[in-house]
Amino acid sequence: MSDPQGPIEPGFPTTRLRRLRYHPATRRLVRRTRLSAEQLILPLFVRPGRGLRREISSMPGNFQLSPDRLAEEVGQAAELGLGGVILFGIPEKKDATGSDALSSSGIIAQALEAAKAAAADLLVVTDLCFCEYTDHGQCGVPSDATGRTDVDNDATLPLLAEQAVVHARAGADMIAPSGMMDGMVGAIRRGLDEAGFTHLPIMSYSAKYASSFYGPFREAAESAPQWGDRRSYQMDPTAAAEQALREVELDLAEGADIVMVKPALAYLDIIRLVHDRWPGVPLAAYNVSGEFSMVKAAAARGWLDEKSVVLESLTAICRAGADIIITYWAKDVARWLA
Repeated sequence: MSDPQGPIEPGFPTTRLRRLRYHPATRRLVRRTRLSAEQLILPLFVRPGRGLRREISSMPGNFQLSPDRLAEEVGQAAELGLGGVILFGIPEKKDATGSDALSSSGIIAQALEAAKAAAADLLVVTDLCFCEYTDHGQCGVPSDATGRTDVDNDATLPLLAEQAVVHARAGADMIAPSGMMDGMVGAIRRGLDEAGFTHLPIMSYSAKYASSFYGPFREAAESAPQWGDRRSYQMDPTAAAEQALREVELDLAEGADIVMVKPALAYLDIIRLVHDRWPGVPLAAYNVSGEFSMVKAAAARGWLDEKSVVLESLTAICRAGADIIITYWAKDVARWLA
């Protein structure tokens, strides 16, 4: 066995490794992968109304919030030193075109006003997609009159640009397009620049897989597809890893400032590949709803220790190369680390 720290010596590796781990202070001193609250972004779900705090049954401890109750969560996130929050809107009424997503008085505009009033300096990211706003649950405009064939990628692009400008004018600090439409980053960048928001960064869901781990989120955002699925525009989990790199490369060429891999735990290899290919590009990973709910369910039955498993899992995501982690445990982890 080779020794990366020098020539092989008698007793290596057992003696040296034992010396480095025998004392908690020594383990902390040589630790290379470090989690911090400022790396974490908390997802929040907001819907119209007042005083609403509806627990999401498949995601214990997470809620659909009215803007006034959202403000409380945002205030807590700021106090805990989180890196930010990401907002998902659930409109009062959904329709085929997701019209609330383009409204300057829609639910995300209301949420942004409440969030900024609660914590003006906290980073507020907005998820940019149509699946939460359409009655069919797809991420874009249907491609035919019946709405039962596919999503029209090119017809969706100008609507995403319009949605981004609505969010920017309402006070978003960062735009996070999640629909995996081809060309979406370029369309959004042009729309923001033309509207005077050249300073606003884009965090793109660049390698987003058509994953089975999204089930609880679809309850939370009330966005389950009513026809078909999303496999024609999200990545196939069985695809070659090089396809993910190509998706990231295209987003960077179109102007993405931060790229993302989603889900996180089942795609640690992709996180590592993206990190190694573009080491200077900020990389986010989404620790998704299914990953959250599995641990919650097992912990509720006493099968594992939630805190230990969560910290180990997030450390693995960080070690794989993620700089930013979107996670439903963000507040808990901040408290544990403190």
